[in-house]
Amino acid sequence: MTERDRWASRIGLVLAMAGNAIGLGNFLRFPRLAAQYGGGAFLIPYLIALLLLGFPIMWVEWTMGRYGGQYGHSTSPGMFARLWRSPAAKYLGALGIALPLLFTVYYTYIESWTLAYACFSAGGRYMVATPAEARAEIPPAVPGFTAAEVRSMLGARGAGQDSPLSRAQWTGPDTAFTALDANVDGRLDTAELRPVLQPLAGAHTNQFLREYQGVGPPGEHRFFDSLAPALGFWLLTVALNTWIISRGIAGGVEKLAKVAMPLLFLFAVVLVVRVFTWGTPDPSQPDQSVWVGLNFIWQPNFAALADFNVWLAAAGQIFFTLSIGTGAIQCYASYLKPKDDCILTGLTTAATNEFAEVVLGATIAIPIAVATFGLANTQVIAGQGSFDLGFVALPIIFEQMPGGRLFGTLWFALLFFAGVTSSVALCQPLVAFLQETFHMSRRVAALVCGAAMIVLGLPIVLWLKTGYLDQYDFWVGTFGLVVFALIEVVLFAWMYGGENMWHELRRDAEMRVPRVYYYVIRYVVPLLLMVLLGGWCIQSLNDVVLLEGVPRENVPYIWLARATIVLVILAAGLLVLIARRRNRSWPV
Repeated sequence: MTERDRWASRIGLVLAMAGNAIGLGNFLRFPRLAAQYGGGAFLIPYLIALLLLGFPIMWVEWTMGRYGGQYGHSTSPGMFARLWRSPAAKYLGALGIALPLLFTVYYTYIESWTLAYACFSAGGRYMVATPAEARAEIPPAVPGFTAAEVRSMLGARGAGQDSPLSRAQWTGPDTAFTALDANVDGRLDTAELRPVLQPLAGAHTNQFLREYQGVGPPGEHRFFDSLAPALGFWLLTVALNTWIISRGIAGGVEKLAKVAMPLLFLFAVVLVVRVFTWGTPDPSQPDQSVWVGLNFIWQPNFAALADFNVWLAAAGQIFFTLSIGTGAIQCYASYLKPKDDCILTGLTTAATNEFAEVVLGATIAIPIAVATFGLANTQVIAGQGSFDLGFVALPIIFEQMPGGRLFGTLWFALLFFAGVTSSVALCQPLVAFLQETFHMSRRVAALVCGAAMIVLGLPIVLWLKTGYLDQYDFWVGTFGLVVFALIEVVLFAWMYGGENMWHELRRDAEMRVPRVYYYVIRYVVPLLLMVLLGGWCIQSLNDVVLLEGVPRENVPYIWLARATIVLVILAAGLLVLIARRRNRSWPV
């Protein structure tokens, strides 16, 4: 048997594992969710989910990976078959090959945007307005009501979404209605409400992003004439991921982590310092300052804790931030030495990730946005999604900032490093499986993975505006992660046996895990995961599953995306079957 790859150093392992966890969600998704769901109160369900889901599942995956690596297994089909002596085990493990591949397919496209924008920032590509012109694109906030209240009024009026909102239907302050009624006709039409509901809809950075993605209205060609730039940066990103993964664990992944992770933290610290020095850009508006933004993030709104969606969002963020449920942690952990510690090393990587997310991630995007756009507009921007915050709002800020090209480049380079260290980890399970079961060379297996990313990713690039990517994000990046986590916990804590699990978990550990975590892993985690699955189904049944409100022309693309996801999962199962028939002793 060929000697298995190993981590060259413990620091390399910690940095690579931290790089796997630290991704775009740390700097885009977390601050947006914290702003959207109660500020500092969001940290309460977040920390509870970290203790009851994050740490236990992370330890399970680390331990499973080390356990499987002792028998030459780097992927979940072999690991599952060792834990549960059933023919079904290895086919359940096929999810640990399909899901990370599918995750990588759409993740690398978003990752390519960050690489493109780093280049655009360095060259000033989107910086076409003067600071005064850029500020003029930001509508002033109208005090006395929130965008959520306006949406409630619109939803309760019983008329079409494009019909005006009359004064009789307005339940906010009269002064606010008067301020919005620009043509003084006694009603608010779509154009008059847009500054409240979509404060950056008219910004040139919004048009820049939409044209780059190919989702702008026909005839919009101010910045890009075609999808060629997006395709080029995406192919470059896929090629870079393929090259890194082809270099092996020590020669590729670990070397990347040793370079990218220190640079990531350096760029983040520089940006945090710049955020604090941004202070109050306009002294005449003291409510628009970095300090107001920080207070908004950290001051708890305890009323938000009564909303079940807050708890769902917090638990979902834990999956994103620790990269659990993807199969990547098991694969990385399989290259540990048999006596390497899973508990302390796992906690070290988790602590690194939490520092990047809770301290650095929460200190950049939202505070500087509040200082520039005001609190009301920032809340609306955050509610519209992470992309509007990171790729539309912040570029406007960099355009007004002295040295904006430099800080814009640092911001998007930070995001790119965070993304690429995660995506190479997601590539690893398929590459390792092809190496171990089909005896491919590392280079050939990496090329197969790269080709799969291109074939599966091209529809996402071409059909972004149809909701094709959103299907991957929900079924793979949300639903699939929880399903896979539930399967692995049940196999490890029940099929393998509770005491066996507990002994393997604590073996050669440098710190003791409280006995209470035996019961947490065995009982609490499976129950919470089932609640999560049920909650997401209830929350998303109409919108995602039944395509409620989806334009008719998008329906075929959405079903094609779903069919593709199912076919990839079935193909992974077929690969497991072929591997089993080629080698009857596998995966023993």
